[in-house]
Amino acid sequence: MSAGLRQLRGIAWTAVAVLTILPACATSSGREVPAVIVDPTPASRAALRLAVQRALHSDPILLADNALTHSNLLPIERVRRRDPQGRPLNGLDVGGRPELFHLVKSAEDCVLIHDDTEQLRQVLAATKCSPVPPKK
Repeated sequence: MSAGLRQLRGIAWTAVAVLTILPACATSSGREVPAVIVDPTPASRAALRLAVQRALHSDPILLADNALTHSNLLPIERVRRRDPQGRPLNGLDVGGRPELFHLVKSAEDCVLIHDDTEQLRQVLAATKCSPVPPKK
């Protein structure tokens, strides 16, 4: 077999491999759906708190026991520390938007996504979730 024919054959096999893999990639990302936590437990609440703390590089935070059970969105307002007169301790009041997280179901996993520039994704251990029910 000539070198040109071998090269052409190699290109053809590469094209077949790419065309086989691409639909699988599209299918896997298509399976992610907005989700809510069902049957929350102390372990699932702890997993959620830890995931948010990691994403925000923060000290322990408080979340409502029903966080992500009615909606797949979780906004987190940063607490601005103030002096006794109510002035911001850092001298600035930057305002800013809340940090936003959303929950998706990906295959059997519940994945918390931080909607920042890096789109940090964390699988929540010990957590059951189901797709967001359609609105009535």
